[in-house]
Amino acid sequence: MVTVNHLSVEDPDDSFPLLPEAAEAETPTPVYHRQRGVTKSESKEFFLSRRENLALSLVLLIGCYSAILIPAYFPLDKPANISDDSLYPRDLVLLNRSASLLSDPCQPLWCLNHLKPLSCSADLLDIPVFVQQDRPESWDLPPPLGLQGSEENLALALASLPHPDLPSSLKKEGGCKRCVVVGSGGILHGSHLGSHIDQYDIIIRLNNAPVPGFERDAGTQTTIRLLYPEGAPTSADEYKNTTMVALVVFKSLDLAWLTSVITKQPLSFWSKMWFWKEVVDDVPLKAENFRILHPEIMHKTEEVLQKYALKHGNTVPTIGASAVVLALQLCDQVSLAGFGYDMQHPEARLHYYEAVRMDTMKVQVVHDVSAEKLFLRDLVAAGAVTDLTGAL
Repeated sequence: MVTVNHLSVEDPDDSFPLLPEAAEAETPTPVYHRQRGVTKSESKEFFLSRRENLALSLVLLIGCYSAILIPAYFPLDKPANISDDSLYPRDLVLLNRSASLLSDPCQPLWCLNHLKPLSCSADLLDIPVFVQQDRPESWDLPPPLGLQGSEENLALALASLPHPDLPSSLKKEGGCKRCVVVGSGGILHGSHLGSHIDQYDIIIRLNNAPVPGFERDAGTQTTIRLLYPEGAPTSADEYKNTTMVALVVFKSLDLAWLTSVITKQPLSFWSKMWFWKEVVDDVPLKAENFRILHPEIMHKTEEVLQKYALKHGNTVPTIGASAVVLALQLCDQVSLAGFGYDMQHPEARLHYYEAVRMDTMKVQVVHDVSAEKLFLRDLVAAGAVTDLTGAL
């Protein structure tokens, strides 16, 4: 029989005194670990000290946070998992068709003549384009389909605009004109339509859809940028080569924002709280370069879309659909680029300038994009407008 008389509890790392029994022992008996006969002195060499363990943990923690946060502040130039076909035109047939269209002379009254077969044609003609100071109106509907309840802010905004009416350069009387409405759709990516877009008489863009960095597909010039405050570009570079910014009024406070950016008098902190995201304080354009889109454009677009809607409800037209109706008022011939949501391919690009996927559109309930696509398809089928990117 083997008898163990004393058990050593000595630990060189501990600052506590030894137990009396251990202190009396002349020769401490080494304690052996049960795992493969490794002594405690040997295991000490394997395990890190407390200080080293803490330092290693901090390094790993900082490394993990860096891996998560750095890509958010320094995004990749090329979206992940999206093939970069920007070096070559995606569809040479469409590109050649666009070139052929531009090589032909402008056809006066083309849209008007091709709209006649459509049942909604009467609703799409002779709509006022911009709100004018010398034409006071009684508004029956609140924004965005009217300006009821916004009369005070409207008066202040109009007072800050030296020329609120339609410029002579945009009137049809000045000769046959071609419009192109540049949508934000991912279908525009890789189209190489930029040089074609710049050849149109009137180029309409939407909200903060960028131009710098995307000139090959989207062009460089902007005649009218339709926007609302939360959708206004934040970079001054986006307003270069821009003739006009037209405000789409979704709420009365949008008019106060317009007055603010024209007069350079900042909005109050309380007013800014009512925007659903931060808005810019400065738009680097002169006062004569601003307009207010007439809400009848939105109203008529909404009425037409109700005829295509599968479920009738309180939906608001997108700025894109309203821009098409605007173009029909300004130009003899209208082309579209970057239109058409492909909901059958949820992994496809939603926008030409970012990696957001198509399936994100499924969660929004404000716009009826299905009805809008049917409406635009009818315009294309009737020959009233031309789809340059072929997604309609």
